[in-house]
Amino acid sequence: MTIKVGDRIPSSMLGVMTPEGPRPINSDEVFKGKTVALFAVPGAFTPTCSARHLPGFKDKRDELAGKGVDTVACLSVNDPFVMGAWAQSQNVSGDEIVMLADGNGDLTRALGLSMDATGFGMGERSQRYSMLVKDGVVEQLNVEQGGEFRVSSAEHLLAQL
Repeated sequence: MTIKVGDRIPSSMLGVMTPEGPRPINSDEVFKGKTVALFAVPGAFTPTCSARHLPGFKDKRDELAGKGVDTVACLSVNDPFVMGAWAQSQNVSGDEIVMLADGNGDLTRALGLSMDATGFGMGERSQRYSMLVKDGVVEQLNVEQGGEFRVSSAEHLLAQL
């Protein structure tokens, strides 16, 4: 079952890259007591994700903060090393966007937002989406149709605030 507006984000272990190396982080720590703009991508370093999705949230970070967003976070079914390298290649600091690695896809499956990308040699991945989460509860949810990039953009989420 896919998560919907009004549902609570399930508790799940994720990973983040730090200067000391990868660190586990519980999704509760990401969302508790905060307003979070979360966006998910099918894969780090993939064309749309690198050229439009991540840069859009980086560019709109201050505007999102001005509308009450405490944290912008990017989730992908990749490991923390890949997410860290992608952030570095995109000149994204952890203060701008928290890069969340859902290495085994546990949170993605719990959200009901996984997709089968084996036809592209990528295995199980996340669908492309954005959501606004307040204190762990989904307030806005924007899931893209396959191959599209419209409703999950930073601009679209910003217009919903």
